[in-house]
Amino acid sequence: MPADANHYSILTAMLAPAFFLTATASLILSANNRLARVVDRLRALMREIEQPHDAEYLAALEHNISVQRERSTRIMQAGRLLYVAISCFVATSLFVAIDAFLQYRLDVLPTVSAVLGVMCLFGASLLLARESALAVAAVNEEMDQAHARARQRRARMGQ
Repeated sequence: MPADANHYSILTAMLAPAFFLTATASLILSANNRLARVVDRLRALMREIEQPHDAEYLAALEHNISVQRERSTRIMQAGRLLYVAISCFVATSLFVAIDAFLQYRLDVLPTVSAVLGVMCLFGASLLLARESALAVAAVNEEMDQAHARARQRRARMGQ
């Protein structure tokens, strides 16, 4: 086989991990943006909890803080898996190059590395899906709490 054809086959074999790298990098960016929003929301809740409020409102704030903590935990878990996935996909590309270019037989090592990367990507996607559900539930719950407080204020004003 001519050397040029061998190089093309190596580059072609390295394309699949490159696509996975791109997808994983996009998810990392998304996860970091989500984490930034959670941190902003936690900071706002922490400022709010420092103000004097009745016990019921403080309990609601503490609950909202715990939900945001759970969201941040899910995002951090997903982030860890995404970084492991990137490492696996880079390793896959390196293993393919070593296997093809150096004629050093790595047997199933490139495949195992790719499968581990995909499994991490899958796990991270599930965690981010759970975090999205928590985010929507948190927004709905906070809207319900705000409406309940508004109804209580209107009822007190009407007395």
